[in-house]
Amino acid sequence: MDYYDPYGYGGLVALFAVIGLILLILGPVMYVVMSLFLMKLFEKAGVEGKWRAWVPVYNAMIFFKLGDMSPWLVLYAIGASLVLSWIPVIGWLLPLATLAISAMAAWRVGLKLQKEAAWVILYVLLSPVWLGILAFDRSRWNPAVAPAPWAGNGFLADRTVWDGVPVQPSQSVTPPAPGYAPPQGYVPPQGYTPPAPQGYAPPAQPGYGAPQPPAQPGYGAPQQPAPGAPVPPPAAPPAPPTTPPTAPPAPPAAPADPPADPNQPPV
Repeated sequence: MDYYDPYGYGGLVALFAVIGLILLILGPVMYVVMSLFLMKLFEKAGVEGKWRAWVPVYNAMIFFKLGDMSPWLVLYAIGASLVLSWIPVIGWLLPLATLAISAMAAWRVGLKLQKEAAWVILYVLLSPVWLGILAFDRSRWNPAVAPAPWAGNGFLADRTVWDGVPVQPSQSVTPPAPGYAPPQGYVPPQGYTPPAPQGYAPPAQPGYGAPQPPAQPGYGAPQQPAPGAPVPPPAAPPAPPTTPPTAPPAPPAAPADPPADPNQPPV
């Protein structure tokens, strides 16, 4: 007996089954690819530990923190979706709000990798392509960019400090006092120039100064002319002698030999 299906329910079920099978295969593959891209991006940013990029939800929190956004916004968005997704209007607006907040984090991450703000459009349309380009291009991480407009205060500001994750610049960070070393992870604001170290001046004490030579009999330190006084001309050299020097006396003559004795036999 042939079964007639006027509404095509069998074909619809088969289509959903094929789509579910494709998602079941592509889901793990996309997760591995995105985790690999995040791992390379975290290496550029100086995040310690490659395992952070492979932990679900936690890797998104690290991404938000690198984008100067509070990492707890990820948990807030997940909780709001679980609780409020059944409400008709709010349930539709929650995904859009989550996408907008993640786009703001991507904008800040792109700025630190020398990318223009227009790159956020690529993130919204094709986030895997955006993440792959930033992860494997030759750009270098530069945290010394201008602080975010929401930095320092507000619901979006990042005020958390995690071990192994670099601290991002904030408007609430003040330069350290002169003479003290800055704390670990401190990043000075853009345009800040540390003051030049001043030369050390010894305290004024009686008898303290440059070492003086010991006093010697007949020794006197040369007097220095007063400031502004004319310098006397140098003394003229002595005149040469007018008479030639006398000749030295002649040496005495040698004594004459005594006469020979005739009685002495010859040698």
